[in-house]
Amino acid sequence: MSQNWLPKHPNLKVNAPLVDQQPPETRTQRRRLRACHECDWIAALPPLKSGEKACCPRCSHVLVKRNRYPAQRSMALAMASLIALLLAVSYPFVSFSYSGVSNRIELAETATTLIAFHQPLVAIGVIMTIVVLPAVYLIGTLWLQYGLLRNAPLPFSRSTARSLSHLTPWMMADVFIVGALVSLIKVAGLADIELGLSFWAFCVFAFLLLMTVQSIDADWMWFALEGEPLAPEGTLTGASAASQQLTSCPTCGLINRLAPNGKHYCVRCHERLHPRFPHSVQRTWALLAAAAIMYIPANVFPIMTTTSLGNSSPSTIVGGIVELIQGGSWPIAGVIFVASIIVPVGKLFALAWLCSVANRSDAFNAQTRTTLYRITEFIGRWSMVDVFVVAILVALIRADSLMTINPGPAALAFGAVVVLTMLAAMTFDPRLLWDTPITKYTGQGDARKEVMNG
Repeated sequence: MSQNWLPKHPNLKVNAPLVDQQPPETRTQRRRLRACHECDWIAALPPLKSGEKACCPRCSHVLVKRNRYPAQRSMALAMASLIALLLAVSYPFVSFSYSGVSNRIELAETATTLIAFHQPLVAIGVIMTIVVLPAVYLIGTLWLQYGLLRNAPLPFSRSTARSLSHLTPWMMADVFIVGALVSLIKVAGLADIELGLSFWAFCVFAFLLLMTVQSIDADWMWFALEGEPLAPEGTLTGASAASQQLTSCPTCGLINRLAPNGKHYCVRCHERLHPRFPHSVQRTWALLAAAAIMYIPANVFPIMTTTSLGNSSPSTIVGGIVELIQGGSWPIAGVIFVASIIVPVGKLFALAWLCSVANRSDAFNAQTRTTLYRITEFIGRWSMVDVFVVAILVALIRADSLMTINPGPAALAFGAVVVLTMLAAMTFDPRLLWDTPITKYTGQGDARKEVMNG
């Protein structure tokens, strides 16, 4: 096997695997250590077979999940996803007919139409989250996995691999599908709706994109790209990384020793490292305060205005929910209520509470509060449903004087709430919840191995 593709890092002890033939743990005689990103506990990774995952023995966070033929699977899914996305942007998305007046839109018009109504920031947010960022992610995946399959990583592979994890939270194709279904159900009682090829292609794209993200085996990928150096000498399992002046890379998972009085970068992927996110609680409080302020105009001002036969009817988020209930659309009203009221308000209160108790936990409460943090981080992006509903209805309902829908100022404010709460969840460091009870935990030093569902 040719060795000339190996990374030129003389300070790293690098293996030269043929990607996808055997997992990393079968190609090294030493234990591979990981520090949990959520509780900072150091554990040794057990040998894993395809379909298994290793979980932190302290907080149950997934440290590594193993897939069969990860490079081939990711590349095939990414290619299929790009084809589906190309079809989705090339054909009509949906059309409607109302009293002899019809309109047909393409996927990109859900964003470009907003620019005509002086909502460029909302338009940029829509097109970036449903088309641009997913396309960049898929192209990056193809670039990366193709190089690994050739046993000759392409230029910028390390930077590309590092970027993939940062893009994942901002891709919202699946949320857009829910928004599209809500929009179409709202319009179905007023006009005739016809779904185009683009709609079905985008549904397939959203599913394939989700499968592509799930297929990435980051542990295997980084091992194939850059090998894996030995853990710092003297690293102990069954203890926190911070207590040993160590930290785990949030991107590639490698344990690094923190140099005193200096900036820290991962020796494998060059990601910036912190023992704890700098001023995590303070930054989270600031983002939450900004989100709470923006949530006021998001509910006071109309999110869209419906004009029918010359009569304009502005609608706030709460007003739209009430109208849906009065019209008998209880399921749709429930979806909007959860996405636009329960989720953002719940995130604000949950993160505020976590910030207030971060430095006064015990071992039992730390586990419960970490679970709350995971839920909060997961649900945040689903609040974008209301913004997508507005984008679709504004583009679709253009029937001149018979009926039109215009976006309201609340759309930008509510979009800002979603982004700010997502950033707040990313800024909060869940390891702070475990710093106080470090000495109270008596768990094992090896990660727990589980079989993945599905």
